[in-house]
Amino acid sequence: MSAPARQQCRDTPVLLALAEQRLGAYLDGLAELVAIDSGSYSPDGVNRVADWTAARLTALGFTTERIAVPPAHGHRSGDVLVARRTGSLPVADGGRRILLAAHLDTVFEDGTAAERPLRIDGALAHGPGASDDKGGLLAGLTALEVLDAAGLDGYAEVVFLATPDEEIGSPASRSVTERTARGMHYALALECARENGDLVVARKGVADYVLTVSGRAAHAGVEPERGANAALAAARLVVALQALNGRLGDVTVNVGVIRGGHRANIVCPEAELRVEVRSATGAGLERGRSALEQAAAQTRVPGTSVRVELLEVCPPMEDGPAARRILAHALAAGEQLGLVFGAAATGGVGDANLIAGAGVPVLDGLGPVGGADHTPQEWLDVTTVPARVALLAALIARLGDERTG
Repeated sequence: MSAPARQQCRDTPVLLALAEQRLGAYLDGLAELVAIDSGSYSPDGVNRVADWTAARLTALGFTTERIAVPPAHGHRSGDVLVARRTGSLPVADGGRRILLAAHLDTVFEDGTAAERPLRIDGALAHGPGASDDKGGLLAGLTALEVLDAAGLDGYAEVVFLATPDEEIGSPASRSVTERTARGMHYALALECARENGDLVVARKGVADYVLTVSGRAAHAGVEPERGANAALAAARLVVALQALNGRLGDVTVNVGVIRGGHRANIVCPEAELRVEVRSATGAGLERGRSALEQAAAQTRVPGTSVRVELLEVCPPMEDGPAARRILAHALAAGEQLGLVFGAAATGGVGDANLIAGAGVPVLDGLGPVGGADHTPQEWLDVTTVPARVALLAALIARLGDERTG
């Protein structure tokens, strides 16, 4: 194909036509995927979705790798799927490595697929995972088919990553995601677009803490004065921590779990708080940590002390110049498609956070428009599928060739 023709395809009219031709196949594929129970704790079902996805990628000339991950938190996970295809434009000549990221799991229990098979009601498709993330995963596969049909392979490499446990925080797949992301120039995450069509340019990071309050036991009736009530100290600490909200910029603090004591007739010797801190920036997470430690150091019950332990950090997907560069390409392609959308920031986390934490600029929300995720009302707007698939295909083409500017 000549260079002018390739540019015409990249400018989206041909890509949109190719995407429109595939809408029926997209809906057939979505019905097949929704019919598979693939909850995060259903590894066999997750692996059936991985099998289905790998077959589609193999047909497109991708080499596929299945990575078995160890159990996490006592639960077995399905495999991570990593597929690669080398393009025609080496890095030395301006080609770029593009990572597409989706997930194979849903939040739904086994049996849900049979109870609620895919149902199309007017413009909306309903079913478990129709939006999150089977609709997005399938949009990624369809965009790759569109590019292949258009003869557009002007990139150094496209990598398709599909994880088995995103809905539970990716405890088993995290290291694979981070390892796969390193060396990528750009990443496009395939969660569905916001209900208003916006893409996602930022996601808050999360730091999880456990605070252990130590006191001193005593008989509550005979000599309570000899005790130091850890439950009382914990209660006052909860008030102090919740009061941090609104004082640290975008940082939010939530005490989600409180445990303490053994018997009502014993002055409580120990209590535990599970606390979550969220922020859109790494600096914000650090401010939250410092404020939490300061509050813990100022226990207001004599004889008690507090130990602060950081359990885990999910880095933020920060809104910065590199992410805005991807967004600018998306807006330009969207304009050619007649799409109007903006850039949203969200407090929710996903695999895009881990990719951003590995130093790769990310844009998320590149699936079709959907909503009501994690509920029986989950929906996907099927009328948005062709244009969103074309948008994704155009974005891969634009980002894959650095010479396009």
